[in-house]
Amino acid sequence: MKKENSAPTMKDVAREAGVALGTVSKVVNGLPVGDSYKTRVEDAIRKLNYQVNSYAQGLKADRTYTVALLIPNTIDPFYASLTHYINTALMKRKYRMLLCATDFDPRQEQEYVRMAQHNRVDGIIGLTYNPELIVDENIPFVAIDRSMGPKIPCVACDNFFGGQLAAEKLADLGCKNVAFLRSGSPLVNEPNKRKAGFETGCLSRGLAYEMKLLNDGDSYEEFERFLSEHISDGKLAFDGIFCVTDRLAYLILHSLRKLHQRVPEDVQLIGFDGIRAFGSIDYHCSTIVQPVPEMAEMCVDLLLRENMMAKPPLVCLPVTYAYGGTTLEPLT
Repeated sequence: MKKENSAPTMKDVAREAGVALGTVSKVVNGLPVGDSYKTRVEDAIRKLNYQVNSYAQGLKADRTYTVALLIPNTIDPFYASLTHYINTALMKRKYRMLLCATDFDPRQEQEYVRMAQHNRVDGIIGLTYNPELIVDENIPFVAIDRSMGPKIPCVACDNFFGGQLAAEKLADLGCKNVAFLRSGSPLVNEPNKRKAGFETGCLSRGLAYEMKLLNDGDSYEEFERFLSEHISDGKLAFDGIFCVTDRLAYLILHSLRKLHQRVPEDVQLIGFDGIRAFGSIDYHCSTIVQPVPEMAEMCVDLLLRENMMAKPPLVCLPVTYAYGGTTLEPLT
């Protein structure tokens, strides 16, 4: 007899529906059966509130339909957006996401990789900062923004063109002397190409430019000091600034206001990422927009491909410019 208050089993469903156990198994696993049998089984499942143990099913099929995502945090709007769209892309394919927030800690990244492998995930998507990260070669891995070897695909936006586009946009809007401000990881990664792209854009348009480069952890006050040193008679030497992220652009905007510089009248400001207030309303600043939904889809598609030879080492997706109030609107 079935124990009181115990969870219903597949046998209970078969008994309730008046069908063979194998028929229930076929319905649960999406195999074809007669319409009348399928309806009876589905009705019994609803009536008994039978829950399919998809994890156990996956183990039998040598997969768990679970993918681990390694992400620095979900506080930063860019990381939060990326997490959302990766989860959406997985859900469409009936996969679940194991979220691993690493807080930029290389040791935590490695620990999460070990945990993911122990839990037999079907693959890992990682935006990581550990140059020594060890991943079992038998587990599919897709990297975001940093190449980790010829056998691990990397998905990124076209960072070089994004930097070039920012310079060209400032030139089109009338800027003559611009600055590039960067705070980021010293690791070799795709976002660092924004600097080279910006230089190329400045050179092609004849823009004078200066750069201030900081590494993660350096004092933000260095940027304020840099700007203050370029003010003479109350006027900033730069009429355009490109910041390597929207977060940095947001901080620089407040610094410029403290220095009594009007944005965009005195100095125009462009960020990078395409961050929106409350996730889907206004841009925080004029910005180079990363195609986050498309990047997420590409990560999941590459991860779940069976043919490793069909996985390119690097996929760069196109960026666009979006007006966000910190540049002059284009003349018509």
